[in-house]
Amino acid sequence: MTGRAAEVLALARSRPPTLGAGRLVAVDGPAGSGKTTLAAEVGSLAGAPVLHLDDLYPGWGGLPEVDPMVLGVLEPLAAGRRGRYRRYDWCAGAYAEAREVEPVPLLVLEGVGAGNRAWAPLITTLVWVEAAPDLRQARALARDGDALRDHWDAWTRDEARLFAEQDTRARADLVVRTDAD
Repeated sequence: MTGRAAEVLALARSRPPTLGAGRLVAVDGPAGSGKTTLAAEVGSLAGAPVLHLDDLYPGWGGLPEVDPMVLGVLEPLAAGRRGRYRRYDWCAGAYAEAREVEPVPLLVLEGVGAGNRAWAPLITTLVWVEAAPDLRQARALARDGDALRDHWDAWTRDEARLFAEQDTRARADLVVRTDAD
């Protein structure tokens, strides 16, 4: 994916800052599509931090509740101040330590819902990552384990609703397919 990561980074750097003095690359798409891999490569190429929405969702049913937490990070950054959030501990099923995100030249926001309209004006480049549903499920269950299959099914229904409401793919600056990766 390195070529794709370079393309994302070049596009973001070609645009004016949108997150205060910095730029925000949002990497969105359904679970198991390859968002984390692409975001990590963009972050590595740019020397930029990656904020994973998995650290902010309040559990498996938390997708509809994540917007205020994301805004709690992005709005201060847009004003040149550090953003804050509490990391969700999936094993404990509760929020854990508080974390801070310093203003940076480039921040990568990765996860289902990263391109939400609630902070769309702060996004410099929106990337939609997709793959065939059966491949996405196989990747996710290989990563998370078959014991989480019921959670996977509920999550995919929630994300489908979110993407329909947000029209995320249609608003993306780049669409990346990972079926061949």
